[in-house]
Amino acid sequence: MALTLVVFAGFYATPRHTVHYANTLTQALHGQLVLLHVNRASLFDPYALMAESYHQEELDRQTETAAALYRLAEELPTQPTVEVATDLLPEVAQDLATRHHPALFVLSQPDPERPDSSVAQACAELLRAGHFPLLLVPSTAPADQPPRRILIAADRESFALAANAQPLRQLLALPGAELIVAHVSSGVEDDAGCSAALRAVQLSGLVKGLPTPELRGYEHDNYAEGILAAIQDTQADLVIVLARERSYLGELFHQSVTAHLLAHCPVPVLVLPVAAPVAAPDSGQLAAAALLTNSVLTGLAPAN
Repeated sequence: MALTLVVFAGFYATPRHTVHYANTLTQALHGQLVLLHVNRASLFDPYALMAESYHQEELDRQTETAAALYRLAEELPTQPTVEVATDLLPEVAQDLATRHHPALFVLSQPDPERPDSSVAQACAELLRAGHFPLLLVPSTAPADQPPRRILIAADRESFALAANAQPLRQLLALPGAELIVAHVSSGVEDDAGCSAALRAVQLSGLVKGLPTPELRGYEHDNYAEGILAAIQDTQADLVIVLARERSYLGELFHQSVTAHLLAHCPVPVLVLPVAAPVAAPDSGQLAAAALLTNSVLTGLAPAN
């Protein structure tokens, strides 16, 4: 299945670099690319309390932006589709998802010095509600080659990929790709934790059909710093982090571990959503299930 990547496009150096990175990745995956331009991201329509004339002026300016974006698209061999919106609203994101079925949203790495003013930050915060896989690309990442050494940051906790993250297994199967599982422990070497992390990755299906990843353990009191050390040690050019639903990017650009990693990582960070764990049935549910099973079996038993 051909994957569709939606990249947030712009005309300055950083977003242009991200567009070219996404174009290279799209070519490697034989996928389709969508260039998306938005001015802002918001949970609410900013024009709801404004005069219609102001909104119309914004739309007129968007026409000029679209024309420039089409010219940018003509430079790319993937012949991307162009989408322009004044604001990324929840309904706009849902419309994009319905029409393009994107496997991945690609954004520029936010400026750590200005986290509150970043359009990328606001867009990622909004997209997290839809549990979309996100790829954040730093300006230091080479834009002319797909990833070759992929680091998977994992712990001993088991997980299952969300349904919309499953197609991105194709990224790990690119020709020549090498996979490394990194486990970071605090204060002590933990070989059992390392092997459990590798097992969790294997059981998730993320690396199904692929060679067993190399396993490396790192000791660091700060988890994010440990992952950054692993990236440097392995010379990885892409890192995968797992976003479990209970904390799915909830503090993406605040003081969380993921925030620090996304703000300072020198290589692209792929954030894969993890499916919500199935709650264990309580004793009442188990008793009811046993009673129902017994009733069915009794009904199927032959009469004496």
